Parts: sequence; C-alpha cells; structure tokens
Amino acid sequence: MAGKIIHAAGGIVVRKGARPRIAVVQRSKDGLWVLPRGKLKRTERPIAAARREVVEETGHRVDVGEYLGAITYRAQGRPKVVQFWRMQAAVRPAYDLMKDISAVEWLPLKAAVRRLSYPLEKLFLKTAGRKALPRRKTKKKNKKSKKGKKGKKQKRNKTRL
Repeated sequence: MAGKIIHAAGGIVVRKGARPRIAVVQRSKDGLWVLPRGKLKRTERPIAAARREVVEETGHRVDVGEYLGAITYRAQGRPKVVQFWRMQAAVRPAYDLMKDISAVEWLPLKAAVRRLSYPLEKLFLKTAGRKALPRRKTKKKNKKSKKGKKGKKQKRNKTRL
C-alpha cells in the first residue's frame, strides 16, 4: 500500500541586489540544507502554505510570484509532493527564525545549488532557479544603418498638364 500523499509547499526565495541571492535554510534536526518548504495544514491551500513556511523559515516577508513546479519523492514510506513558487523577499527580516531552522544563507544561484543537501533539490533549483531570478537587462547595440541613395526617398518630378 502506497499510503496517503504528503502535500508540502515552499519557495525559491530571491533577494534583489546587484547580484540576486537565493535563500537556503539549514534544518536543526539533521543539519541538512534545503529550500524553505513545509507541510500543508489540513484546510490550507498550497500557495498559502508556501508563503507561511517561507516566512517562518527565513524570517522575511515575501511577495509570491509564479508557480515554478514540483518535486516528488518518498518520505517515511509515503509519496510526498512539494510545490514551489517564485518569491521576492523583503530586504530585512521581519521575524525570528522558527526553532526547526538553525541558519539561513542567501547565495548566488550556483552556490545555492552546491549548498543544498539533496540531489533532487539541486536539480530542481538548477533548472527552476533560472526562471526565479530577475532577468538581466541586455544592452542593445545601436547599429547605424548604412542608407545609400536607395534608402532615401527621391522626389519625383511630376509634370502637370
């Protein structure tokens, strides 16, 4: 028997700056580094649980953005589904960390991927993390057009009768 599915939710939490940073949290019980996430309460919607868990685990208020995807694995012999949203963190923390979390680190994407303890989360962050980061502004090259005589409108001499 597969058992009842465990539903959880969390976020890829980004803090803006010259170099955007992603939150990874260290669990107190085992010292492992994970993305902030947690189980849904009985009647809680996944997006609400994601916000609640991220605030509790990072101490930062967040704005929730687009849905980024889910990971599934077995936990305690049961299937577990964790849904993730993009979140933008406030600059400064507003709350103390919950006792289940011993540390929060804000790292660039590649360093955050390396810091995570679980290979499945590393893979998820590596792919979904790119979508979570703000897009860099690209400078457009200003190419001067080389208009010759053909590019200019030529006046037509019309003879009126």
